[in-house]
Amino acid sequence: MLRTLEIRDILIIDRLDLAFQPGLNVLTGETGAGKSILLDALGFVLGWRGRAELVRQGAEQGEVTAVFHLPPGHPARTVLDEAGLPAEDELVLRRVNAPDGRKTAWVNDRRVSGEVLRALSDTLVELHGQHDDRGLLNPRGHRDILDAYAGPAAPLDAVRSAWSALSRARRDRTEAEAALAAARAEEEFLRHAVAELDALDPQPGEEAELDARRRLMQGAERIRDDIVRAWQALGNDGAEGAMGDALRWLDGVADRAEGGLDAPLAALERAMNELAEAIGGIETCLDALRFDPRALEETEERLFAIRGLARKHQAAPDALAELAGDLRRRLAAIDAGDANLSALRRAEAAAAQAYDAAATALTATRRAAATRLDTAVQAELAPLKMERAVFTTQIAEAPDGPEGRDAVAFTVATNPGAPSGPLDKIASGGELSRFLLALKVCLAQSRDAAMTLIFDEIDRGVGGATADAVGRRLSALAEDGQVLVVTHSPQVAALAGHHWRVSKSVEDGQTLSRVTPLDRAERETELARMLSGDTVTDEARAAARVLLAARG
Repeated sequence: MLRTLEIRDILIIDRLDLAFQPGLNVLTGETGAGKSILLDALGFVLGWRGRAELVRQGAEQGEVTAVFHLPPGHPARTVLDEAGLPAEDELVLRRVNAPDGRKTAWVNDRRVSGEVLRALSDTLVELHGQHDDRGLLNPRGHRDILDAYAGPAAPLDAVRSAWSALSRARRDRTEAEAALAAARAEEEFLRHAVAELDALDPQPGEEAELDARRRLMQGAERIRDDIVRAWQALGNDGAEGAMGDALRWLDGVADRAEGGLDAPLAALERAMNELAEAIGGIETCLDALRFDPRALEETEERLFAIRGLARKHQAAPDALAELAGDLRRRLAAIDAGDANLSALRRAEAAAAQAYDAAATALTATRRAAATRLDTAVQAELAPLKMERAVFTTQIAEAPDGPEGRDAVAFTVATNPGAPSGPLDKIASGGELSRFLLALKVCLAQSRDAAMTLIFDEIDRGVGGATADAVGRRLSALAEDGQVLVVTHSPQVAALAGHHWRVSKSVEDGQTLSRVTPLDRAERETELARMLSGDTVTDEARAAARVLLAARG
């Protein structure tokens, strides 16, 4: 519910503070007094697209603040949560407009975008008028309105779920078909590449090992001669033989040297052991350097083959084994592709069947609800002096989608036998107002009572008993919520629980708009003015008293 609206320096309003109440609130005043400016200001703070220039001439900026009461469970709380904003019982919207057109908005003192404001406004306010493009005149919303009227029984959630499942099944099948087609386009290459890799069977680390072996064999001939000469110098014909002779000679005379040769003998034995170890290592190296020239050729052939495949597939040599596994998997996918695709097509067909059943059930529910709605609206038209008019909810087939396969449009015919058409194309101004009101009364059972309804001169073009019927239906709509009405009809204004007069005056050379709450005596004067014009007659005052008395 809208509690307060504060306006600062907007168009011809310098300062205005309004405190709205539950029930039926009416705004009256002469044409041009500024009633539409109040709606412009409210639309501005709600993020609606309207006039580009709102700042009052000479002011530094224009500002509008609206305070709403949010009961527990109000849909606006979900919007606030999704936007990461605090949700409290009081919702404060504030928006500032600079003279250069820049607009800045806050929600509960947190800066927000216009998109967040508009999302909140969809849960807070409904505007209805003869030129309304946000409410019942917008055909894009007729299906949602019918679903709301149908109530919880409408299997809309089932259709949305079935559509999501069908969309996933179609996506999976489409992706599988594309992947299979792409794989088959390179099937010949894959089979050749796998055969080539399998024949070579390269292993991780093998390229480095082959390279080291090749370099060793290439250098063997250059170093083997020097190693052999070293081996000969250290062997029996060299150092080993000489050291052995020296060890025998010293050992033969050691017992006569009185222990003087013990240390040299021990050192020679250690040296002989180290020398033997060195000779053994040299012999091992010589064995390693002893190779068949064909071994070098075979090593080079395999090394070059591995490197060639690596270049061909633009992969590291050590990654060839992993690449072969990947190519085998792609071939396996091709081989199993038809079976997988058949399974995905069966899943898609099952999802399509489930969607068709859910959409068919939703269509039946909508048609039944449309029949009830047409009957209800028709019953409301008679008291509004439109008993000859015909209201019809048309349901046509539309492309499948998450909301079903129905296109819904509200159409009217103002006289029997006359062609029917869209609400805003067929009805005149006064007729349109009454059609909208009748429809809104019927939809009241499905709307959120916490939402504020605004009717902008919806009673234009009607008077007398018809205007009284309009007022009584507006009053009924306001019983469990809040309704704001801009009206020129005294019959409607008399039924309000709260009444404001909008007036315009010139102060210090500037035109300013004022809004004044009226007590009962002031309401009588205002109703008399609405009945008689600028000159309020005694007869008009008497008629005003009758209207107010009829309200009780």
